[in-house]
Parts: sequence; C-alpha cells; structure tokens
Amino acid sequence: MTEDSQRNFRSVYYEKVGFRGVEEKKSLEILLKDDRLGILPLHHESHAQVMMYRKGQYSDVLHALKVVRFVNDATPQVEVFLRMYQLESGKLPRSPSFPLKPEDEVFLAIAKAMEEMVEDSVDCYWIIRCFVNQLNSKYRDSLPQLPKAFEQYLNLEDSRLLSHLKMCSAVSRLPYDLWFNRCFAGCLPESSLQRVWDKVVSGSCKILVFVAVEILLTFKIKVMALNNSEKITKFLENIPQDSSDAIVSKAIDLWHKHCGTPVHSA
Repeated sequence: MTEDSQRNFRSVYYEKVGFRGVEEKKSLEILLKDDRLGILPLHHESHAQVMMYRKGQYSDVLHALKVVRFVNDATPQVEVFLRMYQLESGKLPRSPSFPLKPEDEVFLAIAKAMEEMVEDSVDCYWIIRCFVNQLNSKYRDSLPQLPKAFEQYLNLEDSRLLSHLKMCSAVSRLPYDLWFNRCFAGCLPESSLQRVWDKVVSGSCKILVFVAVEILLTFKIKVMALNNSEKITKFLENIPQDSSDAIVSKAIDLWHKHCGTPVHSA
C-alpha cells in the first residue's frame, strides 16, 4: 500500500468510527515528509543531507538580504521570511520601503500563524514556502471559485441566512481574502488552524468553504441581528475564538456530507 493510500485509509477509518483527525498526519508532518511538496526526498536516509543543504541555503539567502540591507537583526522574523521568499522567487522589490502587495500580506499572515506552530526558523521557512507555493500553483484556479461555492453550500444549509446576507448586500463583502486566500490565518487559533491546513495540504482546498459556512451557521443569531454589510463583515473578521474547535469539527462533517469520503479533491 502506498503512503498516500495508507494516509487516506487511516483518515477514513478513524473518521468513520467517530475519531475525527485522530490518526491523520498533521499538516506540518506531511509538509516535512511528503516528497511531492519538494521539502524532503522520498528516501529517509537522505534527509540529514537535504536538511543540511536547506540550512545552508537559508543562511546564504539571509546573508544576501543583510548585505543589500533589506533585513537586519531587528527585522521581525515573518518579514525576514517574506524577503527570503521574494528573493528566491525573483520578486524582491527595489527598496524595502516599497508598499506590500496583497500577495505579500497573504504570505505574512500565513507566516505569522506558522511561526506559532514551528519552533525552528529554518523548518518554519521551508514549510511556509512550500505551503504558499501549493496555494499559488495547485490551487491557483480553485481559490477564486470558492466564494461561489460558499454561496451554493450556504444556500443548501440555510437559505434564510443567505437571503439575509443578500438583503444586507453583504455577500460580496464577506471576508473572502481572510477565509480563502489566507486560509483562515489570523481568524482561527493555531490549534484549529492546523486541522484545517491538514486538509489543504492533503489535497483539498474545499474544506475552506465548509469552515466559512459553519462559521455563519454557528453565529447565525448574531449575524441575523446585524442589519448592514459593514457590521457583518467586521464581526466575521473577529469571531470569538472559544468555539473554533467545534466549528472545524462541524465543518469537516459538512465536508463529508456534501463531498463524500475524504479522498481530498480540490
């Protein structure tokens, strides 16, 4: 049995008997071990050598940024990660004072969340780098379609709630960038975020849609009491954190309900 089939088999089996995510590999583990993401080779005996190479490359890029005075010892770590990514992808601006692009803001949000999950700076950078690359390549065409899918599934789950959003002209103003481009970084706490990112890394960005739907369902009473798009959006951008784990669990249930067993399709 291949590693993919083992991973999916464990995920399906444990979820069928009621243990959501118990034996699923965490997103960070998958990122570090999955050869398709380009971080480590398939053969484990090569890992030490590859990690040594990665550390060397990290040091070289960091040194180059210090030489051209884009970063220094006082630069926040997430900004260092951004500048490293920009340099490696050929997108480093002419000056560090140039305003950040929307894609840079997305990177920083993901990096800030990932920094809370991974202690080692070198590991953290490579995980962020590959996660963002996956969003920009594999999900490049899928992410822009998620708002439409969100509206479709919300209508199936609670058409009255969707009608209220439309009446308030809020549908087009919902925090889609926070939800879908940033993958809820800055919205959900790291413990809940890891469970969502597990699914994204494993091959499905559609889980993001169901998390968004479940947020609306969970806070339906609050949202229905708000009568304009600005108030609705502001609330959804700063939802209470204490119900995040329950929201993610229910979102996974919705995902299974509408998409069947989790074979991780985009």
